[in-house]
Amino acid sequence: MEAAAGSYLRDSLLRRQGGWRGGGSEREREREREMTALQLFSRGFTLTESNWNGNDPCGLKWQGVTCDEVTNTKIIGLSLSTFGLIGRLLPSVGNFINLESLDLSFNPGLTGFIPDALGNLTNLQTLNLQSCGFVGHIPSSLGNLVHLHFLALNKNQLTGNIPSSLGNLGAVTWFDLSENLISGAIPISTSDPSNVGLDNLTAAWHLHLNNNTVSGHLPKEICHLSNLIHLLLDGNNLSGAIPPEISGLSSLEILRLDNNKFEDAVPNNISQLSSLTELHLSNNSFNGMLPEMSGLQELRLLRLSMNSFSFQAIPMWLLNLTNLQTLEMDDDNLIGEVPPLLLNLPSLEALSFQSNRINGSLSLNFVTTSLTSLSLENNNITDISLYNNVQLQLSLGGNPICSDKRYQLSGDFCFIATNQQTWVPQPALCKTQCAEKIINPITCTCAFPLVVLFQFNAPSFPGINSARISSLETQLASHLNLNTNQVYAGSANFTDNHRLLMTVSIFPMEPSYALSQEQVFNIISQLSLQTVSLMYFGPFLVRPISNPPGSINHPKMRVGGVIVICGGATGAIILLAAITVYVFRRKIRAKKAEAADSFFAPWKSSTEDSGSTPNLKSARWFPYIELKKLTSDFSDSNEIGFGGYGKVYKGTLLSGETVAIKRAEKWSLQGAAEFKNEIELLSRVRHKNLVGLIGFCYDQGEQMLVYEYMPNGTLQDHLFGQKEAFDWKKRLELALDSAKGLVYLHEQTIPPIIHRDVKSSNILLDDNMVARIADFGLSRLIDDGKGHVTTQVKGTLGYLDPAYYMTQKLTDKSDVYSFGIVLFELVTAKHPIENGKFIVLEVQKALEKGVLSTCIDPSLGAYPEKDLKRLVNLALDCVVDIPNKRPSMDEVAKVLEALLNECI
Repeated sequence: MEAAAGSYLRDSLLRRQGGWRGGGSEREREREREMTALQLFSRGFTLTESNWNGNDPCGLKWQGVTCDEVTNTKIIGLSLSTFGLIGRLLPSVGNFINLESLDLSFNPGLTGFIPDALGNLTNLQTLNLQSCGFVGHIPSSLGNLVHLHFLALNKNQLTGNIPSSLGNLGAVTWFDLSENLISGAIPISTSDPSNVGLDNLTAAWHLHLNNNTVSGHLPKEICHLSNLIHLLLDGNNLSGAIPPEISGLSSLEILRLDNNKFEDAVPNNISQLSSLTELHLSNNSFNGMLPEMSGLQELRLLRLSMNSFSFQAIPMWLLNLTNLQTLEMDDDNLIGEVPPLLLNLPSLEALSFQSNRINGSLSLNFVTTSLTSLSLENNNITDISLYNNVQLQLSLGGNPICSDKRYQLSGDFCFIATNQQTWVPQPALCKTQCAEKIINPITCTCAFPLVVLFQFNAPSFPGINSARISSLETQLASHLNLNTNQVYAGSANFTDNHRLLMTVSIFPMEPSYALSQEQVFNIISQLSLQTVSLMYFGPFLVRPISNPPGSINHPKMRVGGVIVICGGATGAIILLAAITVYVFRRKIRAKKAEAADSFFAPWKSSTEDSGSTPNLKSARWFPYIELKKLTSDFSDSNEIGFGGYGKVYKGTLLSGETVAIKRAEKWSLQGAAEFKNEIELLSRVRHKNLVGLIGFCYDQGEQMLVYEYMPNGTLQDHLFGQKEAFDWKKRLELALDSAKGLVYLHEQTIPPIIHRDVKSSNILLDDNMVARIADFGLSRLIDDGKGHVTTQVKGTLGYLDPAYYMTQKLTDKSDVYSFGIVLFELVTAKHPIENGKFIVLEVQKALEKGVLSTCIDPSLGAYPEKDLKRLVNLALDCVVDIPNKRPSMDEVAKVLEALLNECI
């Protein structure tokens, strides 16, 4: 039975028979007060498939509600993490006067402002609102929560300044506002009339403000927080010098100041941070000579790249850092030779001196056995000694020695290495075949795992290996009280800003096929509330990717999950390009899997229409064995791409036609309805600006689509450096091509089709460099006569229409919004959300200030400034908040055509 609490509690719960009336004992009156508070609280959102029935949430143990142990009437905890809440947090939350813990994390559909009334919850010790959809300013009233120990507002879309009143949170140990759109200076007590600022957070161990737009200087007062162990300020607009008072952070282990605008010299007394294990100063404007840092004896990672240091030799004090694992000093004006003893540091694994002026001879006679990566590209090295370290990846591209015929160095050495590192686990040696379930590679059994994406914000090591994977699995199992064969770490990837993304699957113990919801909530709670400490992996954030679809122990409990749509052509790991909200219902069971198979059964014998089978027209069914043969058993040599669904392979049909075969991985299989949807849509549309479907495979538990082959990759590939860049005229042509494809879907098909996932990675280029729209897995028909369809929100973060996100009403203007974001990508070559900054806001600000050129892709070449502004204004029109004020795709296409005609 589905019970929507939001509507149930509004049906005059307190007037029902058996409900609490006025008078009675104090315990009864307490129950009534708390019931009223729940009634008002639930009006803001939709909550489905819970056990919120009856009128005694404490006695009936309502899911997510914790009551006091003494009277069992006072609500002291609300834990609705990953509940799929859609709506707003109303001011009525302030009625829970006894509340000690509020956890609404991982509910992206929970939007709007954070209410001031949260400041009324003066007993609150835990406030966890991470990874929701909150906007607006942080309420200054949160400063009233003087008993708060844990504050997590990270991964929202919060704007404005940090309220100085948050300095009143003197008991807080975890303070996280990262990955928002927060601006302004760091508030300090000496600049506040009430003498309150973040320098009053004397109990804090963790201060995370990274990936915002915080500006101004790093206040010297912050350096008095002697309990801090992690200070993460990277990815902001901080400037000025590092204050010499930095030495006051005596407990500090990780300091991230990279990707800011710091300048002046690095202070000498930074060497006094004797507990420091990681120092990140890359991508700033530090100058002068590097200070002597021999005092950093615990240092495992030192990143100093891309600064403006004076010309200097590689510092000899580096030889004293015997625990150092990672050293990066790219583009730092280094001169002279590489000291041979530096390569013999006992713990060193990766060393990078790219783009300096290092010259002379490179001696590799005494390289430590731990060193696996030595990057010296774009220097002036002219000589090299022999070496026998077979594990070492040596990169010398761009040095004179590579063109010296005396050495005849192979391409293995003379190439330009990429910094991005991936880990792909070995294939499971299991003969077990799983249908809808996922195989546990450790036990070779089938189950539904809880899959979690970890984002490690400051790993000290430079690469992933099996030993580190095993360590992580063991630590997680121990902390979460699990058996070691329940935890399986999957693919992993280092991002450009040295964060590590890793998927971890947590399987149930046999004979269960799924974790109970109680187990799921307990695991997610421990991870999100940071009660788990992972040695060597540093501070982390988590995001549930998918929850088990049901529980044999709790069959009526709601299961919520957040699916991460992944992308990237070269990685084997999920890259957080984008997030969508899915609510998995408890009826997804084995029966549904069987129904899906039978649903497709008629398709396997004939492509002719019969009964309820869809009209496939020219699309044909391919058996699994045939596609396996076409791709040489899905060999790596035939792989041409990788995305959130799995891999894409190149194959050649017997007719000689080259095709692209999109094969879904087991962990990303669509439901039968979505897979059927894409097949039906693609088989009924034909247009020169749409990728054509040739056939499909639904056989032996596989889901594959066979498309026309697009040899020139995606638009995203060309915009972000994987392939050649385009000039102004060509970008207009590609924009017009894409727009015409959407015009066809919106206005020339009956009924109209809304794509629902327009983005640069779904725009492919054929052999004539004509753009074609691809990937119709999320598309919907509009056949209700209203011009919209009400549906669950799906799409990709950054491209997702906010109006659709808020109302769940999908219209053709949702595609217009997404296309507007693509137009911004075309002129800036920046991702929709990059380092916590939203491309639309950045371009809008630049346009208003008259500095639009600062946002434009340098590789765009010459362009008419007047026409560029017209294109930017067109993009801004596409992304206005009110859908009805956006142009139609036909109107967009006409503007693009006019701009293109002016180039001819």
